[in-house]
Amino acid sequence: MILFFRKPSATTYAVEAAHSLAQEDIQKLIWLFSGASFDSSPALSGYFIGPRKEMVSPWSTNAVEITQTMGIQGIIRIEEFIQTGDNDASHDPMLQRIYNGLDQEIFAIHHQPEPIIEIDDLAAYSTKEGLALSEEEIDYLNEISKQLGRKLTDSEVFGFSQVNSEHCRHKIFNGTFIIDDKEMPETLFQLIKKTSKENPNYIVSAYSDNVAFIKGPKIEQFAPGRQDIPDYFQVDDIDAVISLKAETHNFPTTVEPFNGAATGSGGEIRDRLAGGKGSLPLAGTAVYITSYPRLENGRSWENKFEERNWLYQTPAQILIKASDGASDFGNKFGQPLIGGSVLTFEHFDGDKKYGFDKVIMMAGGVGYGKEKDSKKEKLKAGDKIVMMGGDNYRIGMGGGAVSSVATGEYGNAIELNAIQRSNPEMQKRVMNAIRAMVEMKENPIISIHDHGAGGHLNCFSELLEDTGGTIEINELPVGDPTLSDKEIISNESQERMGIAISEKNIEILKQVSARERAPMYVVGTASGDNKLKFVNNEKKTLPFDLMVIHLFGSSPKTILTDQTPATNYPALSYDASLFSEYLNAVLQLESVACKDWLTNKVDRCVTGRVATQQTCGVIQLPLNNVSVMALDFLSNKGVATGIGHAPSASLVNAAAGSQLAIAEALTNIVWAPLSRGLKGVSLSANWMWPAKNKGEDARLYQAVASVSSFSLALGINVPTGKDSLSMTQKYPNGDVVYSPGTVIISAVAEVEDIRKTVSPALQNIEGSKILYIDFSKTALVLGGSSFAQVINQLGNQVPGVSDPKYFAQSFEAIQQLIKQKLILAGHDISAGGMITALLEMCFPTPDVGLDINIKALGNDPINILFSENPGVLIQVSNDGKAEEELAKHGIAYAILGTLTTQRFLSLQTQIDSHQLDIDALRDTWFKTSFLMDQMQRPKAHAEQRKKNYANQELVYKIQPRFDGKFSSYNIDPKRRKPSGIKAAIIREKGVNGDREMAYSLYLAGFDVKDVHMTDLVSGREDLSDVNMIAFVGGFSNSDVLGSAKGWAGAFLYNPKAKASLDNFYARKDTLSLGVCNGCQLMMELGLVYPEWKDHPKMHHNGSMKYESNFINITIPKTNSVMLKSFEGARLGVWVAHGEGRFQLPADQSKFQIAATYSHPVYPGNPNDSDFSAAALASHDGRHLAIMPHIERSLFPWNWPYYPTHRKEDQVSPWIEAFTNALDWVKGKQQ
Repeated sequence: MILFFRKPSATTYAVEAAHSLAQEDIQKLIWLFSGASFDSSPALSGYFIGPRKEMVSPWSTNAVEITQTMGIQGIIRIEEFIQTGDNDASHDPMLQRIYNGLDQEIFAIHHQPEPIIEIDDLAAYSTKEGLALSEEEIDYLNEISKQLGRKLTDSEVFGFSQVNSEHCRHKIFNGTFIIDDKEMPETLFQLIKKTSKENPNYIVSAYSDNVAFIKGPKIEQFAPGRQDIPDYFQVDDIDAVISLKAETHNFPTTVEPFNGAATGSGGEIRDRLAGGKGSLPLAGTAVYITSYPRLENGRSWENKFEERNWLYQTPAQILIKASDGASDFGNKFGQPLIGGSVLTFEHFDGDKKYGFDKVIMMAGGVGYGKEKDSKKEKLKAGDKIVMMGGDNYRIGMGGGAVSSVATGEYGNAIELNAIQRSNPEMQKRVMNAIRAMVEMKENPIISIHDHGAGGHLNCFSELLEDTGGTIEINELPVGDPTLSDKEIISNESQERMGIAISEKNIEILKQVSARERAPMYVVGTASGDNKLKFVNNEKKTLPFDLMVIHLFGSSPKTILTDQTPATNYPALSYDASLFSEYLNAVLQLESVACKDWLTNKVDRCVTGRVATQQTCGVIQLPLNNVSVMALDFLSNKGVATGIGHAPSASLVNAAAGSQLAIAEALTNIVWAPLSRGLKGVSLSANWMWPAKNKGEDARLYQAVASVSSFSLALGINVPTGKDSLSMTQKYPNGDVVYSPGTVIISAVAEVEDIRKTVSPALQNIEGSKILYIDFSKTALVLGGSSFAQVINQLGNQVPGVSDPKYFAQSFEAIQQLIKQKLILAGHDISAGGMITALLEMCFPTPDVGLDINIKALGNDPINILFSENPGVLIQVSNDGKAEEELAKHGIAYAILGTLTTQRFLSLQTQIDSHQLDIDALRDTWFKTSFLMDQMQRPKAHAEQRKKNYANQELVYKIQPRFDGKFSSYNIDPKRRKPSGIKAAIIREKGVNGDREMAYSLYLAGFDVKDVHMTDLVSGREDLSDVNMIAFVGGFSNSDVLGSAKGWAGAFLYNPKAKASLDNFYARKDTLSLGVCNGCQLMMELGLVYPEWKDHPKMHHNGSMKYESNFINITIPKTNSVMLKSFEGARLGVWVAHGEGRFQLPADQSKFQIAATYSHPVYPGNPNDSDFSAAALASHDGRHLAIMPHIERSLFPWNWPYYPTHRKEDQVSPWIEAFTNALDWVKGKQQ
């Protein structure tokens, strides 16, 4: 039966229940739905927008689980419907449909699971199902059928097509290339693998796993002693490895961008979870490349090319929705997205149309693991196969095969199967259970694999490749009862992991999974007979029964024959007198312009280990070159990553484009002090190419050979990568648009000292100089540049690197300058050229300018200022030490000019001079961000952001006691013994701020217990032995039905949990802290002012968007135990939330504001809170509810702008809040 609950707004909740509900349960639902009224009608009239009936939404999964936690039995599904005026209301047809009335049939699907089908004609079946099987593969399958003496089943044929698709098996990279009638001596894969063979450097594993590992440092592991029960955190030393991997999700993102990009990010995270015997994700990156978004109805460089009748979404929609999806996944999972890029491009040349109509969405990132667990073990007969994660749905049933052909080639029905379902909260729970295994002294996992392309079949077949085994279909969780065996075996539902574990260790995994509420299913057994079977014991059917070798030992060799194309684009033509017009255009190109529209909605602080993310400077602008994460909290060891790509240059010269991609990645990562210099860098290469089209296979071979030879010459390696080689889009009118062949390079390396990373933001040191260092040793040229793009040309010459040895020497010279602290600021020259780099160095620092003279560089100022030859700019003091060091390394440099205190960039060239208004050009550079921003948030807020972004400077006033030293707070940072003063963090499923909160308390001197809600609900924990609790930040239950609503329900409707909380707050020797989601929980439960009948709740931000920024807050006079000593301080702190708005009554005597946003208007007040409130304290000062993340701002390196004169501080001012709590508890215990 279906019950309806209606809100005064247009929202209706439809609740599917297995039986009628008791009145008590209906009242619980009314509370959960925030006062929605129960409508007993069996049907509602009107038009409603709601989810597609055939796929239970992730929102529903979370909502149903909340009801289960609240003790309501029998709820099957809950969905949210929005009433609308008519059948033509705006909605997303990929995810939603319009219902004419809601009745008892809205979730009914009148479809029975298809029976097992035996295939008579394999070729016809391949065509019908869109399996993209080659003629050789069909012959091969017919031979298997003959050997077995039976017809193959639909499950076997479909599964084979997915496991052996180009997407999964990389047949082109393993194929033989015949170019210009000559067989190439090496495959593409051999070219790439050669780099690791000849330059192994610090590789631990390459090409054999879900990720590559390179050797890392010795670091501290901070984790609970046991994770099957509530236990105290402890510190252990481990030898670490660093993981690198990047994943593309181009096809699903083209079809449905939000979930496509979200699950792309999720898939990349799962890859890093599945390294070795399990490893841990740390931070993500993202790249979005589309055709032109045509903002303002098309700008000058966009108008030359006719807009297409887009197949699925417009480029602007894809940029917004894809970045929303990737951001949302990271925000909810708890992975910071700390770097990336965006690029838009089109170029039509005769009848050849180039554009990223089939988009690129790349999710990259870094992680780490234990060196001793970096290699998978071999399974033995009897070992168990476990699946962890969510239910099966009809997702990806075109999957790898459809991803391996041109978009638009098949009918929409097949391609719509690519629509993904993103549930980051589910993946977080699974990760927590795997993390517990990884952090044990002896990790019980034998092998682990993610679920992605090819679904269960691909995952389990790889786990069972050496042994064979039987998978029991009836043990797999099914969310859609209409799925056939074929669909259960091969669907690509996300958030799932496959684990091989011995039978004796099943129990510990089961206990941890139950505690984390991570669904776990024992689904199979390794057999040792090399047969792979999927059996349905309930139906007594055997839909899949092949030898493992049938799947893996078979693929016929791919042969690719092509001719080298003649590229004869004309030389660039331009008018030097139009410099100002050119500059204004280049600064607005998406690849050059401000990326605030991307960074303002993505969490860049979660984990508390973010050392360098996108923004820098007194005015926080996304300009950093490199992304850096700390590997632990104390060692200052870290991992850096930088990204590079050059698709437009690759069109002119594929080999040079590959060099430029590597060079850009390296001139980005060079700004972090690397433990092993250039030799410590490893690369991931992600290939996106319109292969199997005339001339493109030859260009692909040139590009791969160039990556190989350049890497070899630099002495570095490429131990991982991914290919997506069907980058074409076909339109119904016959048009074909080719995505330009692109390699995206992600460079990764260990960082020696995260505190020494260099930012582009100029330091206001009068007399300091700007040096230019050219890494390329080639003539400056404009081909393939952003400048060429805005004048709708490509050019006939693109930059390259003529001397790799000199490039490497230049890299090492910059490294030495950084390690000796001789660089004040630095920036790479890439998109937009030297002039853009100079301006960007000025943008985040008020009251500075530059006096620049480029006469010595040549007589063509356009060429000098806009060329993108690899190189760097550095700000150095005028003591000559930097120049001496460069000379010692044999590196040439040019002194371009000096820093001034005038807000102009004065520019002298051989033919003219310019006085550039820095602030006016910064507004031009910001304009594209504003245009994108007003498409994703209310226009008024986008306008406010544009108006205020440059006026809300970070200004600090630090509390008197703080001197930056551990010793001043009696902190022993190396403490390994209990202090006897106990605190607990409390977490619910979906929260993600637990470790940084626990460490903040631990560093202050507390013994910190890890308490999950399941511990309180079950009675395993009652909080009686702790004096402080901290409700941590994150997205409990994915914020479904309101931030912390489900978490609050777990307390209110579970007697043991409620009693534990009530008893804790009844004591007079206790403190509590709630940050972000924890603050929302304290407000929802009325814990700050229990006497207040209508206790205020937290509300959606005024912008109705998630907000992430580093901002100023001010601490007023307060009796807050944690913040009293901060009176009058004005500090920097991270915010990252979607529902952080305090709506408070005019009578301020009812509450005590403990912190305010220093800038009272948006975005400085990120949520439009009344009184600019950022925190409330109880009247007695013992309980603090605060939205900003003080626990993620604990160290100076957590602050994107920290006072320059305090760089030696060991800890940030926020430590005092936690030591204040410790001292108060100590006082109560004496």
